[in-house]
Amino acid sequence: MTGTHNEEVIENKTYDEISIGDEAFLEKRLTMEDIKLFAIMSGDVNPAHVDDDFAKSSRFQEIIAHGMWGGALISTVLGTKLPGPGTVYLGQTLAFKAPVMLGDVLRVIVRVDQMDDKRHHIVFACRCENQRGDTVIEGEARVLAPTKKVSRQRTVMPEVRLSERGQLHAILTAADHPDPMHTAVVHPVDDSSIRGAVASAKQQLIIPTLVGPRDKILAAADTAEVDIQDFEIVDTPHSHAAAERAVQMARAGQIEALMKGALHTDELLHEVVKREGGLRTERCLSHVMAFDVPTYPRSLFITDAAINIYPGLAQKRDIIQNAIELAHAIGNAHPRVAILSAVETINPKLNATIDAAALCKMAERGQITGGILDGPLAFDSAVSEDSRATKGIESPVAGRADILMAPDLEAANMLMKQLSYLADAKGAGVVVGARVPIMLTSRADDALTRIASSALALLLADYQRKSLDKSRV
Repeated sequence: MTGTHNEEVIENKTYDEISIGDEAFLEKRLTMEDIKLFAIMSGDVNPAHVDDDFAKSSRFQEIIAHGMWGGALISTVLGTKLPGPGTVYLGQTLAFKAPVMLGDVLRVIVRVDQMDDKRHHIVFACRCENQRGDTVIEGEARVLAPTKKVSRQRTVMPEVRLSERGQLHAILTAADHPDPMHTAVVHPVDDSSIRGAVASAKQQLIIPTLVGPRDKILAAADTAEVDIQDFEIVDTPHSHAAAERAVQMARAGQIEALMKGALHTDELLHEVVKREGGLRTERCLSHVMAFDVPTYPRSLFITDAAINIYPGLAQKRDIIQNAIELAHAIGNAHPRVAILSAVETINPKLNATIDAAALCKMAERGQITGGILDGPLAFDSAVSEDSRATKGIESPVAGRADILMAPDLEAANMLMKQLSYLADAKGAGVVVGARVPIMLTSRADDALTRIASSALALLLADYQRKSLDKSRV
């Protein structure tokens, strides 16, 4: 009987080395990751396998494995153990006797039942048992056995990591989100911006008012093949006028948020930050990118990657306070803020470390409120508990930061893009610190990112409105 194998070498048994009654087996525990990977590979997203709520109402009361997951394990035994490499699968018949549940340990056994010496065909009796000894699958498989010996180094397959939407996605797509906000979509005259507005409207996150040249907006909708007949269009001659008009509407209380269309960020923000007629508040504006990172157990905010190039101490104070306010808006009442630098010690030659120390003291004195601050912290110390422990850092923030404040725009922007392109992170961005939230969508943003940005802005607008109502009581 073959039950184990050399991890370094994969070797077959030729037809002449096999006899009636020979057996091989493997054991495998069913995990949720197995089910998801099989669903991705096969396209079989039957809710009995992947939808916990549906499964609870089914006859089995819980999620079960795909039937052919067990069939695939039978193929694994035949292709890697007995006969092994060089085996050609000719046919299989299976009967599924009982469901395989999460956590079940499947013992997959194949036994030589018939042999055809002329054609080198072998019929195997196949059986899968769970940890209780119950037969869950049985049947037979017919193969063409190899006639030449094969012994090769076992191929090391890459590890597979499921990139799933996490806590942030759950928050942003919650069924009980506030009513959609009236949003001025500024100069939506290209395919991506008009699609973003329509997608967010379909999700009942925004009620769009399209501000820009009417003819170009209609042409963009035709090109994108989207229906905008229910949306109000405010006709303006060009992008600069669109930005100016949208800001006026926000000041007048006609709209609750701005969404950037096909114009440059500077052009929109120029109107927003005007001292007369703009949307300034007592704080400076800053951009916050909220990420779901597959390898990190909590939502992660990065700031400021888009507006303040080399912020001074007063600006950094506002940037942190803006990020804390956004964290409160999505339900994190006590966000942990890591103020990043290259090192954890204060070094007069590194201005970021001096600023970090000053910001922490400002928080102690009540000049920054609503969050837990620490810094300077290197990136690894901020997000890795192992790194924190190795370095001996005692901190309420290190290893579990919710907000990362970079020393300048360049560092924040590079960090944001590294997470997006190398760590499969999914993000949503919004500008905080103005009278209304501002969505700075990019032409490279997909529909999911645009929808998530709208949801983030909606939660922020609702939080600010409720905070204002409380202050008036």
